[in-house]
Amino acid sequence: MLVSKQDTTMAIDLKYVRNIGICAHIDAGKTTVTERVLYYTGRNYKMGEVHEGTATMDFLEEEQQRGITIQSAATTCPWDFHGTTYTVNLIDTPGHVDFTIEVERSMRVLDGAVTVFDGKEGVEAQSETVWRQADRYGVPRLCFINKMDKVGANFEFSFQSIIDRLGANPIAVQFPIGAGDELEGLIDLIEMRAFYFDSGELGAVVEERDIPDSMADTAAEWRHRMLESIAELDDDFMEQYLEDENSIDIDSIRRVLRAGTLAQACTPTFCGSALKNIGIQRLLDGVIHFLPNPTEVPDVEGTDPADEDKRLTRPSDPSAPFSGLVFKVVSDTHGDLTYCRIYSGVLKQGSRVLNPVNRKKEIVSRIYEMHAKDREALDEASAGQIVAIIGLKNSVTGDTLCDQGDPVVLERMHFPDPVISMSIEPMTTDDKKKLAEALGTIMREDPSFRSRYNEDTGETIISGMGELHLEIVKNKLVRDMKIGVNIGTPRVSYRETIMGAAADVRGKFVKQTGGRGQYGDVVLSVQPITAEEAEEQELKMKDGIVFVDSIKQGVIPREYIPSVETGIRSAAVSGILGGYPMVNVKAELVFGSYHDVDSSQVAFEQAGALAFREACSEAGLTLLEPIMRVEITTPEDFFGPISSDLASRRGQIVDSEMRGNTRIIHADVPLSEMFGYTTVLRGMSQGRASSSMEPSEYRIMPPNLTEEILAKT
Repeated sequence: MLVSKQDTTMAIDLKYVRNIGICAHIDAGKTTVTERVLYYTGRNYKMGEVHEGTATMDFLEEEQQRGITIQSAATTCPWDFHGTTYTVNLIDTPGHVDFTIEVERSMRVLDGAVTVFDGKEGVEAQSETVWRQADRYGVPRLCFINKMDKVGANFEFSFQSIIDRLGANPIAVQFPIGAGDELEGLIDLIEMRAFYFDSGELGAVVEERDIPDSMADTAAEWRHRMLESIAELDDDFMEQYLEDENSIDIDSIRRVLRAGTLAQACTPTFCGSALKNIGIQRLLDGVIHFLPNPTEVPDVEGTDPADEDKRLTRPSDPSAPFSGLVFKVVSDTHGDLTYCRIYSGVLKQGSRVLNPVNRKKEIVSRIYEMHAKDREALDEASAGQIVAIIGLKNSVTGDTLCDQGDPVVLERMHFPDPVISMSIEPMTTDDKKKLAEALGTIMREDPSFRSRYNEDTGETIISGMGELHLEIVKNKLVRDMKIGVNIGTPRVSYRETIMGAAADVRGKFVKQTGGRGQYGDVVLSVQPITAEEAEEQELKMKDGIVFVDSIKQGVIPREYIPSVETGIRSAAVSGILGGYPMVNVKAELVFGSYHDVDSSQVAFEQAGALAFREACSEAGLTLLEPIMRVEITTPEDFFGPISSDLASRRGQIVDSEMRGNTRIIHADVPLSEMFGYTTVLRGMSQGRASSSMEPSEYRIMPPNLTEEILAKT
């Protein structure tokens, strides 16, 4: 649906803009929270429900059938805050670990986030992941303890879990009136007033009352805790608090709490029930009160494309040179829809911009403000806005767009490596033609998905973040793109590494045919190194390999050194033992020789690859396997069988804790042992246990299993 927008050239006052994301563990209620936001802001005239498959933001058929969010969706909505209209650019992100890339790229472009927790479960496994992602990008956030209407919901437990499991500093600014079936409303601890949400009006009518007598003592206790926590953030406030905490005014509380939130020293914590329409309007007010506008976040940092050691910044100002970051690409019937966060300057329809990453110029044919799958046309967009662009041909997720006369490369995003692979083959010749193009499209849209053709076996291999991820890709190929494919059984994405060091290993590439020959001579030393060790030694690790140039006195001319590195890296990608990528290797170029006539870049590339393979073989090779951090929630009765089953899967229980009569087990288990685990777990627990997992690390495989794997490759 396309709607034209009026007055698109009016300047936007960035003070009245909030760029926020909703993120959480799967099933914490993110999309339901978002649906209520859309309804109360007037963006939607009716509420969508996830369980009915009618959620606005879950508009893909796959999302509606499964009741989960698969891709992040963006929307813009107005919020009337005490007579002033604010613009809230909102991104609803997935909770399932297989789609963690969607959270990652959303976090990169957001100014603030609302982290949603289940009022009964508190902090769960994926909650920790999204929290770390927000930390990585320095995103200030609010906490919303949702599902307080759920049987067993406990605000105090969930609040404490944020402290214990995230190491965060939550400050409760609300407290629920009742819980479970008896949830009635909430108490605002800043204003010390009770708020009730009329169920007959879908919670749209909010009634303010005095705090019930039965809750006066509890409210006073929580307010005291709130003021005590806020006092630790500000010396002047502490002085006032120690003199007389009852004399502190509401504006002072909000001012210090806002400053603490922007500095990521605390997270104001709200509560309610999105499903029962309780607390969302007050949460939106909290977004305005405590989360930053685009001018309050640090200037975005980047580098000069001509000199990557030269740091540049761009202020969030429409009058500055244009810069923006592509954070998502969606294939569309009219051409790729490229989502872009504009950090500085103004982007006009029909303008030409530069992609400094690949040095290509792009034409901005159309600019849209998105509302899930609907869009509104804009003539221009300026700093602080999140828009979608049509017309870009050569820009992918993580690329920068900027002014041609003032180039800058903004910091790229971190994309996790795939942990699981499957073979895929087309059913017919016609399908074969379509498949390569379709896989290319999916890779452009999803940087955590990879596809490669194995020339040795003639197979196409697709790789992703989990079984569900690849199942969604398969469904997209078959159902949406109408391509017939057969999918093989899942395979684990192993890695190769070295067990020891090898010094002064020579790789010599000499070829003499008629005329000019080829000559490259390289001497390498290799040793194991972790990412942490590389960082400590201030060495640059790229794709798991550190290259160090220790050539002295010009024994190899400078122009051939990059070719040696290219050869080493290409050899590392294809592996030595079983064709798996090499990681955690430091390759040091220590010596070599050249020929005045026969040496070339190709020769030194080949020599580098030969020396690297030989050196790694001398150092001793082994396989690394991906380990998953698994969280299992089970009734205590099934703890014994479940722990025995984990042990049989080479799993190690890291810790377990009791929450009421429920046991939470945290274990590290190799991914290769976890295929189909959900079905087995249900069978063992009469359907009462549940699990979630996320990639943790790579570990060395036992020798007998390494041999088994290599025998199959």
